[in-house]
Amino acid sequence: MRYAKMVPGSFLSRPNRFIAHIAIHGKEEICHVKNTGRCRELLPPGAQVWCLDADSPTRKTRYDLIAVQKGDRLINMDSQAPNAAVKEWLAAGGLGPIEDLRSESRYGDSRFDFSFTKDGIPCFLEVKGVTLETDGICAFPDAPTQRGVKHLRELTALARSGYGAYVLFVIQMSDVCHLRPNDATDPAFGAALREAAAAGVQILAMDCAVTPDTMTLRQSVEVRL
Repeated sequence: MRYAKMVPGSFLSRPNRFIAHIAIHGKEEICHVKNTGRCRELLPPGAQVWCLDADSPTRKTRYDLIAVQKGDRLINMDSQAPNAAVKEWLAAGGLGPIEDLRSESRYGDSRFDFSFTKDGIPCFLEVKGVTLETDGICAFPDAPTQRGVKHLRELTALARSGYGAYVLFVIQMSDVCHLRPNDATDPAFGAALREAAAAGVQILAMDCAVTPDTMTLRQSVEVRL
């Protein structure tokens, strides 16, 4: 996936989860943050960031905060980017031949990021974006997520009923060691993830090639439950 017009900046502060103050072209700008997670480890004062210049008269803020430099890693922190990248990856055959690929697909009372048919079996896939990293080890989630637990339980029920069920953790950076559930932050999610795996849900993780204006799924990453 590709962004249209990116500009560099320097992070100043984040007064709430929706906006950040960024120095761009020597001027302090109020930018929309496209990630409502905590992201504290990503945004120390002075961090090099990249912002999308929407330049639209209908917007309250001109810029969206998209990526941040953390040491040697450029990390995409746009929470909408993983789904866009996964859609491209699935359409290009990332899971092999599939048919009837759909986004935001409903089944019963549930809605999943993607549905498709693979080898004649209806399948459902949920995407989880990952930005929390320490010494090359990634963890999810960075804050408790009841919604994430609900998704896992729904996929577990589908797997037990004979459907194809997948969770794909999109690590929004490259060159990491492995991914693990963040049990210290959300033990319920870790327990639900292990139950899902035991029921036959496919637990996948991939890292990404990230540039200031692109993010593309790159290669598989080990998941340690």
